[in-house]
Amino acid sequence: MFAYVVAVRPDPNLPPRRRRWKKLSGRAWLLALVLGGAGANYGGPSSPAAAAPAAELDWRVAEGRVSAHIEGWSLDRLLETVAQLTHWQVYLDPAAEHVVRAKFRDLPPGEALRRLLGPLNYALLPEPGGPARLYVFREARQAATLRIAVPPDTAGATGERRLRNEWIVTLPAGHPESIEAWAARLGARLVGRSDSLRAYRLQFDSAAEADAARRVLEEAGLRVDPNFQLDRPQSAEVPLLGLSPTLGLRPQSGDGSGRVIVAVVDTAVQGAAAGLEDFLLPAVTVVGEAGPPADQLLHGTSMAATVLHSLAVASGGSGSTPVRLLPVDVYGPRESTTTYEMAVGLQAAIQAGATVVNLSLGGNEPSPFLQRLLAAGRERDVLFLAAAGNTPVATPTYPAAYPEVVAVTALNRRGEIAAYANRGDFVDVAAPGASVVTFQGQPYLVVGTSPATAHASALAAHLAATTGLRGAALEAAVRERLAAPPPPAAP
Repeated sequence: MFAYVVAVRPDPNLPPRRRRWKKLSGRAWLLALVLGGAGANYGGPSSPAAAAPAAELDWRVAEGRVSAHIEGWSLDRLLETVAQLTHWQVYLDPAAEHVVRAKFRDLPPGEALRRLLGPLNYALLPEPGGPARLYVFREARQAATLRIAVPPDTAGATGERRLRNEWIVTLPAGHPESIEAWAARLGARLVGRSDSLRAYRLQFDSAAEADAARRVLEEAGLRVDPNFQLDRPQSAEVPLLGLSPTLGLRPQSGDGSGRVIVAVVDTAVQGAAAGLEDFLLPAVTVVGEAGPPADQLLHGTSMAATVLHSLAVASGGSGSTPVRLLPVDVYGPRESTTTYEMAVGLQAAIQAGATVVNLSLGGNEPSPFLQRLLAAGRERDVLFLAAAGNTPVATPTYPAAYPEVVAVTALNRRGEIAAYANRGDFVDVAAPGASVVTFQGQPYLVVGTSPATAHASALAAHLAATTGLRGAALEAAVRERLAAPPPPAAP
């Protein structure tokens, strides 16, 4: 273990942190969620390393050496990147201000931090049984209270994700044979069915049998699509000290006319434990009841809570709303789902009259089957929003990268694209990558492109409820208000 405490001369003339978000009028109400609603802590736990380009910051943890070529990074961007590469827990003095300019090679971490942080002080302390803690401050370590946000990677695992021993088979209307007859003929097991989609999941004993069956099915004029695994979404959820945020919002009474439905396609939503039950419609479960543990905050719960807390801010903090949430659990008790189950969940959301669909999840492989369903939903004026991912790379993440979907990346406190967040041509909008939610009376900080997507869904729901916008007009309004800033330039 190790510990560095470096005392460099603080600059008493450092200005207080400028609230640059005020200049971003389209995002001001959302950034207020972070600067005002998140209290004195911002960020999340350290994540698996997501490598920054070597020409920018190359932190070789195993070797204990650091190289940098940085010109004009914000302090937030530097610390987000350091947290990614080192797994450290990083805390920042909210009054600290510094523009990072440094160029060096193969320095030990202590000397590298001194060069990177300039006039600021820092303390790097070991934590028995856990990651080290880095505190960055002007004068007193106790002032470093803001946790820098680095969520886990939710963009999907690398490597083969296609289920090679199965296919999604779609029967055309009026087809003379049943899917059961096809399964029997091909020696397949029917492991999933959606009669409303006329789409079925056939599983075979081997990839070779599946490949042979595909040729037979396609020769008969049936549509055959691959099925992909999607890992259970994860987010950085950190218990906070202090009072839980109060949801100053109540459901609007009445006959349901004018109702706006936000479908949360995710894990199960623990409504009562998060104080959300009055806003929830009966849940849709695709793969069986999850039986969620009472003491563990699930990803779907944190996304649903983020939508409602963000909606409360957009609505002025109090009053009633016609917005309701439709939980659509596509994971159940499993650690992964597939694009087939996601499509079944999306179909249920569309049929239930969803105005907005929140997809704080994703993977690396495009699915033609899923994209066709999204296109059909857009024709019915459903707005889909999906997380861009936390890798950070510019390569597409799906479903965010489909043209039928609005891809959402995450902003840090300065209104910059967060260092952990995906960027690239497929990204459409950006929203704050943090929220504070309550579970079992305990406040939690949630970070990543997942809560950013939930913030964007809340804005869409607010606009739909207050202006009557739907479909393409609603999408245009969201894009205008949440237009993504350009990604930071490389040195």
